[in-house]
Amino acid sequence: MNNFTNQTNSTWTCPEKDLFLQAEDRFLASAVVYGLVLAVGLPLNTVSLWILLRSHGLRSPCAVLMVNLAASDMLLALSLPLRVYFYATLQWPFGVGTCTAAIMLFRVNIRTSGVFITLISVDRLVALVFPLRSRSLRTATSACKCCAVVWILVTTLSIPEIVKLHGSLNKCSVYTPCFEFQDQGSGSIALPQALFLLLLLVINIVCTVVVIVALRKRPSAGAAKVNNKMNVILIFAVNMLVFTIFFLPFTLQLLAYTEKGEEDDGKGAKIRSLICLASVNCCLDPLIYYFSLDSFWQDKGKKQTDVGTFSLSRTMERSLLAEKS
Repeated sequence: MNNFTNQTNSTWTCPEKDLFLQAEDRFLASAVVYGLVLAVGLPLNTVSLWILLRSHGLRSPCAVLMVNLAASDMLLALSLPLRVYFYATLQWPFGVGTCTAAIMLFRVNIRTSGVFITLISVDRLVALVFPLRSRSLRTATSACKCCAVVWILVTTLSIPEIVKLHGSLNKCSVYTPCFEFQDQGSGSIALPQALFLLLLLVINIVCTVVVIVALRKRPSAGAAKVNNKMNVILIFAVNMLVFTIFFLPFTLQLLAYTEKGEEDDGKGAKIRSLICLASVNCCLDPLIYYFSLDSFWQDKGKKQTDVGTFSLSRTMERSLLAEKS
């Protein structure tokens, strides 16, 4: 079997271009998948981000989280044209710096998307289960600060990874394998990222179970309340779908990664397909915006709603306030 990368004494040696040409058909398939994700994900997230900012702004914690999730997906979409070009031509004339930036945009998207989706689930849980006690905590300002911490923390923790990746790619003076070099990963990076994504998955599972139990205990009188409950369930269903279909297979592969079990043709194709699958999450995230925000398509001047809070939780909050008064 051909090894796309070889590792000797923990140092990378760059592959020859002929090794890539032997699997040209499979690389072309990756180019097609990334092209489709780009064609769907970029306009979808661009429109979603425009609607979020125009109709909802940053006036509620949920809207703030949605805007940051859309921005994260935009970063991934903007890096995909370079992936399409590389896998279609197996050429990389753009330099090591551009390659490093494109790779890290993808990695940062996987991490920040997982965090923001989890924060949305936690926010929905708190708003539904603790509608009164959470009012002082669930503010747009708090959400903005939380999102800023996420971006700063993820970026800061990625700096050593960026330096290592850039230095390793610089050693490839003859042929830059770019995204295929990245696909081989590193055990020191793969394990923490896998554990981190699994932790986020567990949090989403707990939030989903708690919300379902809470909804079953609440009476549903009228079609409007039933519809609102369905919206609540759908948002958690979409969140779980993103994690289980797009993130979980990639995470399990990271856990199974070993630096000694070098990437043969089969393993390389498997990792490549799972990374392609993970990129599709940016096409599904707009469903989260639709089910999460009241009157997603309504202009803020046409209909006044407490955006970012489900009608069901708002109804329960008003009921509790009425009982206390």
